Amino acid sequence: MATTTKRVPFQGTAEQQGKLLEMIAAHKDQPGALMPVLQQAQEIYGYLPLEVQQIIADELEIPLEEVYGVATFYSQFSLYPKGRYKISVCLGTACYVKGSGDIFEQLCSRLGIRGGECTSDGKFSLEACRCIGACGLAPVVTVNEDVFGRLTVEDVDKILAKYRDA
Repeated sequence: MATTTKRVPFQGTAEQQGKLLEMIAAHKDQPGALMPVLQQAQEIYGYLPLEVQQIIADELEIPLEEVYGVATFYSQFSLYPKGRYKISVCLGTACYVKGSGDIFEQLCSRLGIRGGECTSDGKFSLEACRCIGACGLAPVVTVNEDVFGRLTVEDVDKILAKYRDA
């Protein structure tokens, strides 16, 4: 069975596009312009949707495949928007041994997204991370700045409810 990635509709503004085009024009003739352009584009939009990558490719006169290749190679870039509530599940050794992989899968199931994605309402995004330095609380999940430790799969619905109702 093929998996498909859910896309959150792109909602860029004319102001953002103006900033993007101005920034690209300032870098266009510089060797190695793609990296700083991608970095600044992500600052403007918060992520690098396909629509923004296409503008960058067109304006820098390079193939979209090259833009996409760089955007997916470096972990600093995100192809998906971040939700209002950024959920991060620690998959470091201590957390993983104590069940964080199952917690991550439960979050994927409950939210209907995979790691790196955002719910269609823009409320939640989900990512896996490596050790956050709270091994004594393993397994650990963060939601924005809130830290939840010593979790089980059964705790997932309670945590999500706290933010769904906010």
